[in-house]
Amino acid sequence: MVLELLLNPFQLKKRPWELFVVGMVYTAIAIFLSYFVFRDGAGLLMIFLIVLATLPTLYTTIKHEEEIDLVYDKEIMMLKEHTKVIIFLISLFMGITFALVLSYVLLPSAVVDSIFVLQQNAIANVIQTVNDDVILTGDITKLSLFGNIFINNIKVLFFCLVFSFLYGTGAMFILTWNASVIATAMGTLVKNELGNAAHLVGLPYLSAYFGAATFSFFRYMTHGIIEIAAYFIAGLAGGIISIALIKHNLNEDKVLVDALDLILISLGFLFVAAFVEVYITPIIF
Repeated sequence: MVLELLLNPFQLKKRPWELFVVGMVYTAIAIFLSYFVFRDGAGLLMIFLIVLATLPTLYTTIKHEEEIDLVYDKEIMMLKEHTKVIIFLISLFMGITFALVLSYVLLPSAVVDSIFVLQQNAIANVIQTVNDDVILTGDITKLSLFGNIFINNIKVLFFCLVFSFLYGTGAMFILTWNASVIATAMGTLVKNELGNAAHLVGLPYLSAYFGAATFSFFRYMTHGIIEIAAYFIAGLAGGIISIALIKHNLNEDKVLVDALDLILISLGFLFVAAFVEVYITPIIF
């Protein structure tokens, strides 16, 4: 695979910012091919092509992390190595998301509607569900909102764990889908803000553009980064168990203990992310 040959996972752990660029390149190629090859199903094909491009690197990386579990005796050393992987995986996610946001904002409306129609429907369904809850209950408290968000995030975490266990790097499909939904929400917010500033010209419009982009990024990523880290940690745990099972290393207690620690850490991250989303983000934005 040509794209695979361009990457060295072991070097990327030292230079995670490069994976941000890689994520953008993979996404740009996927958008181009999905729209011109299979326009009617471009939304899902785009996700599939992005995931397909990342699989070799992710599999090699997770395989290496499973081997690390057998090398180190101290759990703290294992977690330190895993942290490097999580950072470069987040960089990959951010590159994918950034490229999708740029595409949503800059491409013609007809192209955007063709590529992001599934994501737009997903966001509309979430908004409708929230509105229905408000109508049924008359109000929705922050505590109940926190509970709903935390439970929904746990469901996503569970599927990341299961997909990674069954397919090794299967969590990447769920995370790429989430990246596309987040990018759609961010792109919509940027377009709305730019629409409000449409009467401006020159430097004021440019300032409004960057202001809208910055606002959109921090509005969704203040808690989103923590959520994505949790999903990647769970995906790493599932992948480690999957590879250990294939290599018959599950009899090594260190592997299971390490995977369990990763799952518990991911749950802690999810709790913090839900708290930030409900109680912190609304105050700032």
